[in-house]
Amino acid sequence: MLRTSLSLSALQQESFKITDIRGSRKQPGLKNQHITAVKTIKQLTDAETKGLKPGSETLVFRPDKLRRKPVSQNIGTAGSATLLFDTLLPLSAKIGLEGTLIGGTDVKWSPTSDYLKHVKLPFLEKLGLNSRLDIKKTGYYPKGGGKLSFNLKQSSLNPIIVEDRGRLQKIELYSKASQDLANADVAERQALKAKQILDKNVNNVSVEKNSRYVDSESTGSSLLIKAVYENTLAGFDTLGESGKPAEKVAEDAVNDFLKFNSSNAVVDEHMADQLMSLVYGTNLRLDSSKSSHHIKNNLKVLKAFNISAKITEGKLKIN
Repeated sequence: MLRTSLSLSALQQESFKITDIRGSRKQPGLKNQHITAVKTIKQLTDAETKGLKPGSETLVFRPDKLRRKPVSQNIGTAGSATLLFDTLLPLSAKIGLEGTLIGGTDVKWSPTSDYLKHVKLPFLEKLGLNSRLDIKKTGYYPKGGGKLSFNLKQSSLNPIIVEDRGRLQKIELYSKASQDLANADVAERQALKAKQILDKNVNNVSVEKNSRYVDSESTGSSLLIKAVYENTLAGFDTLGESGKPAEKVAEDAVNDFLKFNSSNAVVDEHMADQLMSLVYGTNLRLDSSKSSHHIKNNLKVLKAFNISAKITEGKLKIN
């Protein structure tokens, strides 16, 4: 809700006040990754703020004019650099942005860097976004230290209208792990297990696998399943963790894909949530069995900014 509010506030030059930030958590209030997001949008809009400090449960944000400036931010923890990128993405169509973000690139409760690079940005490029994202370094929990470099050109996006995803054309697997897991063949095992399950469950569709090892300050692994349909893309990523076999990582990601593939949805639930703050006209068929908590809360944020948005019969519509 905070990230969506920041994006819309900057685009519409409207102030907002948000209270009870992370109120249900054991440690409520703003964390480093949230503060970095606020500071970044503050710099781009010369905004005035109140409550911008660690642990604050209330924030007031008053933006001025949105201006193009280079972005260089270090979250300082394993806080998600990909979610910070998502906060900036809606602004890029209006002003264009470039810069670097340092933090967690493949961490819990956020899209992995591979999901951004291989699923979300290619989907938006079909709609007119001119973008480049380079994963300079992968950052796993707990140290983070990952680095993303990006260049988002000012673009004119077409309305996001996809009501039929079309035929499944192919599946791409992106499996990676930190260098210290190379002797255990973690990246290869994740990809191989995923391909074996997919080959048994999806007929007449090629499954391409890519495995690699990366420099990282912390041990970790991640797997992305990219489903390429005639009219859309969908992604399903899972992180490895201590005590979780590589094969289990693969099973979790494949199960998420298979559930999606058996539905009529045109985008995965995370993509639907992340697209909402772009608000350039949206008409998407969702999986009606999965209307996530994030999607419901984002609907409330859009309405607070006087944007008409609703889900009817499993379709998300934003005017």
